Amino acid sequence: MATTTYQQPSSQGYYGKFGGAYIPEMLHRNVEELQSRYLEIMQDASFQKEFRSLLKDYVGRPTPLYYAKRLSQQHSTNIWLKREDLCHTGAHKINNTVGQILLAERLGKKRIIAETGAGQHGVATATVCALKGVECIVYMGEKDIERQAPNVARMKMLGAKVVPAVSGSKTLKDATNEAIRDWINNPNDTHYIIGSVVGPHPYPDMVAKFQSVISEEIRWQLKEHIGTELPTHVMACVGGGSNAAGTFYHFLDELSVQLIAVEAAGCGVNSGMSAATTQLGKPGILHGSKSLLMQTEDGQVVEPHSISAGLDYPGIGPLHAHLYDSGRGTFLSATDEEALDAVFQLCRLEGIIPALESAHALAALNQLKFKDTDQIVLCLSGRGDKDLATYMKAMEERG
Repeated sequence: MATTTYQQPSSQGYYGKFGGAYIPEMLHRNVEELQSRYLEIMQDASFQKEFRSLLKDYVGRPTPLYYAKRLSQQHSTNIWLKREDLCHTGAHKINNTVGQILLAERLGKKRIIAETGAGQHGVATATVCALKGVECIVYMGEKDIERQAPNVARMKMLGAKVVPAVSGSKTLKDATNEAIRDWINNPNDTHYIIGSVVGPHPYPDMVAKFQSVISEEIRWQLKEHIGTELPTHVMACVGGGSNAAGTFYHFLDELSVQLIAVEAAGCGVNSGMSAATTQLGKPGILHGSKSLLMQTEDGQVVEPHSISAGLDYPGIGPLHAHLYDSGRGTFLSATDEEALDAVFQLCRLEGIIPALESAHALAALNQLKFKDTDQIVLCLSGRGDKDLATYMKAMEERG
């Protein structure tokens, strides 16, 4: 097996049988411009210098790798939390938006559009647009605007225009459709900052590379703590999969490291209200790439469900589809209730309030058997401030 099998897609943007760029004619020029220039721009010394400087001085990297002592005792093993919740804006999303705003600047784009579900990517995009003084339009499902009101307020404070998506299920899929429509209508001056490892090539590779700073840090931090760069397990929640791609990236070709991705089972994988794409999906094309997709017999997208707006997506990034299909990654799922249990457990054991998305990865700790010598690194992709209304409601219901 070539050592770059998992990290590098083919020149056409395929990871195994998944990926590619399935786009309308109107977008060819934009996407081809990105495909032909993204690697050269990202590898440029001045780009890397500015990117690294902003990650350090603005985002607050490196984020800590924290040994969760009481959580470890609970599971009779060693659990390390990669604290992406401590990034500026409260989640890992900012790593990618910093990279993409610098890319857009070098491509001469003056207007930025984005889609958002939980609102963290919208906030991160609005943040970097404010930093660079660039116009920002964020598309967000009407349902998500209601359930993530604090993030909507933050985007508006940062100067972004938030446009509701009122079609379909009024969630992330529909916001993405609206953003793509905008891009088709404004091809010359607009850059679309996609927030996950989805979309047409080169987005899945580009976003994974920007997020790979997470696993780059984990390697040297773990070595500082325990003398080895390689954990036994790396865990992360997966919707589209950007935090998981970043957390897995520098371990993809280290076959001794188990990669564990956790999807949202919603009300239960077979309840008809789920977002567990690898369990329920089959190959299909959504938002510009071929991947696994929840769909009906005749190819209509099945509406996903998750208590967490960031995992409420009917597909999965092509890199993750390949990890699942090839057996390199283990894909588990956690229900809404299991995620809530995990939130309250982490609050009381470690004094950390996690995002609902990250809580799905925490919940999956109960599904695995660990040795007391194992070293598990789990990505805490975001903080729970945005989910407080959901948590308060759950506390009332649970008494």
